[in-house]
Amino acid sequence: MDRSWSEAGRSRAKLVSPQVKRTVEPSAVPLMNIANILTILRILIVPVFLLALFAAGGHDTGWRVGAAALFAVAAITDRIDGQVARKYGLVTDFGKLADPIADKALIGSALIGLSVLGDLPWWITIVICAREIGVTLLRLAVVRRGVIPAGRGGKVKTLVQSVAIGVLLLPLAGAWATTGMALMYIALVLTVVTGLDYVVQAARLWARPAERR
Repeated sequence: MDRSWSEAGRSRAKLVSPQVKRTVEPSAVPLMNIANILTILRILIVPVFLLALFAAGGHDTGWRVGAAALFAVAAITDRIDGQVARKYGLVTDFGKLADPIADKALIGSALIGLSVLGDLPWWITIVICAREIGVTLLRLAVVRRGVIPAGRGGKVKTLVQSVAIGVLLLPLAGAWATTGMALMYIALVLTVVTGLDYVVQAARLWARPAERR
């Protein structure tokens, strides 16, 4: 009898549903977060940077220092916004799209501006800009088969490009100007090498079947 009652009690206990744990869904990441604000700031700096670069004929010492300072601020935000977005979970589709646009706008405008002023050979500007446009088109071409991640080589390339441009923007001569051009040639090599790496990765992704959406 006692055994029957015990088994019946256990059976009723199994029928009682356990307390359901409620999970709170994470709220959507706001569009105007600090990471995206820094990206937008970098885009807005570009036209101001160009105005400073070409002011007073483009070779005034004060304006060139100002242009170099604006470029440095924009380049620093490039390093910060991505780190902030990843660290605090602020990654958005807008940021994924706007961040590379801001980077290319800043680097491209600086290179073209220096070439217009005669401080950088046009062929270097053309090679670097062609590489950036080509990589962007490659990414779009294989987007249905996968994403080509930004590698360490690409980050080093961007860093060397930024330092080289910063040195060339400053009204320096002699050894400093030579150092700036040497850094630019290193950046050029990194630009070509990492561009070829993107081509290889794109070819591998193209061989895969397209992902169904």
